[in-house]
Amino acid sequence: MSRRAAAAVAGLVISTLTACGGDDADTLQVLAASSLTDVFTRLAETFEEDHEDVEVELSFGSSTDLAEQAADGAPGAVLATADETTMAIASDADAANPPTAFAGNVLVLVTRPGNPAGVASLSDLEEVTWVRCADEVPCGRSAVELLSSAGVDVRPDSLEEDARTTLDKVVAGEADAALVYRTDALAVDDAVETIPVPEASSVPSSYYVATLRQAPDGDLAEAFVELVLGETGVQVLREAGFTTP
Repeated sequence: MSRRAAAAVAGLVISTLTACGGDDADTLQVLAASSLTDVFTRLAETFEEDHEDVEVELSFGSSTDLAEQAADGAPGAVLATADETTMAIASDADAANPPTAFAGNVLVLVTRPGNPAGVASLSDLEEVTWVRCADEVPCGRSAVELLSSAGVDVRPDSLEEDARTTLDKVVAGEADAALVYRTDALAVDDAVETIPVPEASSVPSSYYVATLRQAPDGDLAEAFVELVLGETGVQVLREAGFTTP
C-alpha cells in the first residue's frame, strides 16, 4: 500500500498460490482491492489450474494505495480497483491499459451479532461507536456520499485504511457498527449482523480491472483479466454478492 509508499507495502496482505510448476513457475502479480479478496483468491486458483507453471501472487489492500504503487512503476501485471477514481491514478500515469468495469457493490451497515447497540438506520450511528473507511479510499468516498445524500451528519470514531479492516473492527468487537460493502458482510456470514441501507442504492460502487503496462508478460495478464470478465468470473462474483454488467 502506500501510506503512503513504504507503510502501505508493509500493510499488504499477500497470498501466493503455488502451482505445480514449482521453482520454474512464472509469477503473475495481481493487485486488487481488499473487498475482492475472496473472489480473486478463487479465480487465482482457477487460473493456476488452467495455466501450468504459473503462480498467481495476490496483493490486497486499499485501491488508492495499490493504484499509486502501480503508477510509481511497482511490480504488477493486473490492477483491480473499487472505483474509477482510483483506477485513474494508474491510467493517468500511463501505467494501466484501458480499464473495464466488471462488478458493482453497495454499502450496508454491519453490527455485532445480535445488534446489541440497536442500530436500525444511518441516523442511529450518532449514538454508537462506529467506523468507516478513510476519505481517500473508495469505500470511504462512497460512505461520505451516502451519508450526505441521506442527510445524516455524524462523525465516525475512527477511519480505516480499507474495506476489510473496517469490517474487522466490528468482528473484533472494537466498534458497534460500520459502513462496509455488502459483499464483505456476506463473506464473514454470522460474524456480524447486516442492516440494509435503502439510500445506498443511489450510491453504487463500480469496480474496474486493467492490465498494467509494466507486466512482464502482457498476454498472461490479459488472460487473467479475461477470466475475471468471462463466465467463470461472473459466476464467482455473483456468488459473492457482487452485481455484474
